[in-house]
Amino acid sequence: MDAGSPQQTGDDTATPGSSVVRRPLALSPSRAADFKQCPLLYRYRAIDRFPETPTPAQTRGTVVHAALENLFDMPAELRTQESADLLVEGAWAALCEADPLLAEIIGESGTDRFVADAQKLIATYYTMENPTAFEADACEEHVEITADDVAMRGFIDRIDVAPTGEIRVVDYKTGRSPGEAYEAKALFQMKFYALAVLRIRGVVPARLQLMYLSDGQQLSYTPDREELERFARTLKAIWTAIRAAVATGDFRPHRSRQCRMCEHQHRCPEFGGEIPPYPGPPPGFTG
Repeated sequence: MDAGSPQQTGDDTATPGSSVVRRPLALSPSRAADFKQCPLLYRYRAIDRFPETPTPAQTRGTVVHAALENLFDMPAELRTQESADLLVEGAWAALCEADPLLAEIIGESGTDRFVADAQKLIATYYTMENPTAFEADACEEHVEITADDVAMRGFIDRIDVAPTGEIRVVDYKTGRSPGEAYEAKALFQMKFYALAVLRIRGVVPARLQLMYLSDGQQLSYTPDREELERFARTLKAIWTAIRAAVATGDFRPHRSRQCRMCEHQHRCPEFGGEIPPYPGPPPGFTG
């Protein structure tokens, strides 16, 4: 899933019109990225749970992911592009019913275009693979485990298992494919899920596949066990740093190019804002 969207990561960051269910802290790909980018941003999203307004792009990604998940609930012969287009319309309607503010964000005049843009991404998906030709082993697989002393949480878009047993982990991206300089960042999320699959199923996935629905490109990667064990140590180091910050309340801001898109500038000293009092570790936290 597209990292960074509160609607899609499995985290309990609040969004307008939604209620927040407090859960124990856990490391997801998005929250790990937040902490590496800016510890204060991590605090605001994971500890304070300040509401954030989803962007149209994030909302469109949520709709497309929901449509593709529901597509694989249908019999193979019915997984046509026409069916997927209808699922997009249904996913958008369901999202608006659950959170009416989303429709206000998009605007009544822009709804038709919003749905059409989501269906365009679906059309690109059909140029990349034929969903009538195979069965998915799992869609939107919820992962919530503690492994290697790290609490891990997230949703895997799709897991495919070949007749010979090989596992493929698939993630849909509704943006454009990254340049080579950003591929490692894109693969961080996939290695996270590959490690989760290894810990849960005891098998190293044969392929990690990112499908970029905006430009029809794919990024495939073949991990090995040794690499995933190294990655586990990296996650443990991130989680250890997060736990130390949670215990002390020391979340320091880090200014970067990503700050221009941050909704928390008024709470950030880098932009003349004031950090609100630390609410303390969440319930159930043990340092």
